[in-house]
Amino acid sequence: MPTYFSAASFKFLRSLARNNNRDWFHAHKADYEAHVRGPFQRLLIDLQPIVAELSPHFRADPKAMGGSLFRIHRDTRFANDKSPYKSWQGARVFHARRREIEAPSFYLHLQGGNCFVGAGLWHPGPDTVRRVRHFILDNPASWKSAAHGQRLRRRFDLDDSEMLVRMPSGFPSEFEFADDLRRKNFVALRPLDDAVVTGPGLLKTLRTDLATLAPFVDYLCAALDLEF
Repeated sequence: MPTYFSAASFKFLRSLARNNNRDWFHAHKADYEAHVRGPFQRLLIDLQPIVAELSPHFRADPKAMGGSLFRIHRDTRFANDKSPYKSWQGARVFHARRREIEAPSFYLHLQGGNCFVGAGLWHPGPDTVRRVRHFILDNPASWKSAAHGQRLRRRFDLDDSEMLVRMPSGFPSEFEFADDLRRKNFVALRPLDDAVVTGPGLLKTLRTDLATLAPFVDYLCAALDLEF
């Protein structure tokens, strides 16, 4: 089985966190390509047939720019932290219509001691949140299966880091999944051990993870009138 990341991947990201400046990054860009971006691109290529089995509408795109990989450069225009680089690397398996409509995605996060895999809608806009909430209200049984079924919840947790204090206006507080209607994000995730990420079983693990997450993503797609 192939391996992708290594201790050198985490070492580079830790060093970048300590030396977060353009001069250091450009002096060590070859290490970034060899140990972080290059391995991630190879992983995305190997994920393509796995993703295709789950849905013809999602893409694992290895392009260096405009594909699945998030930029390592931070957008500092509106941030208090003006450091130019992220100390992690992330990639999303995105919906083919993502530029037309806000869409759920699968996500993989690379950062020593904080690797994780997940899927869903992170920081969606108000209209998207409203549509998902109404869809949950109108389709509670399928939400129970997609978001609270044993298959998902044995492996993943729903992110509850950002919740409304009160029920959103116009939604019944006695609803079975009232807490889910207070969510600002609709995300399921689980941590990955560094040893799994650097080991030969990563692709197999991700195959299982993406398949487990697929019904949850399918539900969110349905809420937004997107194909899955």
